[in-house]
Amino acid sequence: MDILNEALAAYPWGIYLVLLLAPFVQEDAAIILAASSSSAALGDPVLLFISILLGLTASDLWKYWAGRWGRTHKKANGIAANAKVMLVRDKVVKQLGLTLMATRFVPGTRIPVYLASGFFKAPFGQFSLWIVISGALYCLLAFALFHVLGEALGTKARLVAPAVAISLVLVILAVQWLRGRNKQQA
Repeated sequence: MDILNEALAAYPWGIYLVLLLAPFVQEDAAIILAASSSSAALGDPVLLFISILLGLTASDLWKYWAGRWGRTHKKANGIAANAKVMLVRDKVVKQLGLTLMATRFVPGTRIPVYLASGFFKAPFGQFSLWIVISGALYCLLAFALFHVLGEALGTKARLVAPAVAISLVLVILAVQWLRGRNKQQA
């Protein structure tokens, strides 16, 4: 912990920069890092929240535009014209808010849905709005959980909670990876 405190003293803006970039690597771990940093008083809670929300939003909007770029290829229009793909498109675009809100809380669905939203040319304004709303809600819940648990369980919980939460994220990712691997082998 001394190394972390020394780093924060030398580079107080560093935690905010990390939170802007971390969602591009792993969103859930980045949110846990922000919430646990806030509950451990490793930065201004408002700036931590804003930093993670901006990083999360930028990461998600990039995925949308990657999907839109994929649609520029000639084969993509043929795929998009497929009847089954059009049914999925209609469900995603017509219920964009509900789809994006649910996707935010279901691990393993974000990247495909965000790419599909771009590919299906979902309205960017609506997509952006729901990304910000769902991201803010997710971050708010994480921050509240870490602060409540930190106060209820004391200082030791504030130190252990981030490790436990990150471990849970890693377990979820490992299970998803194993399921995908098993499906490929089957």
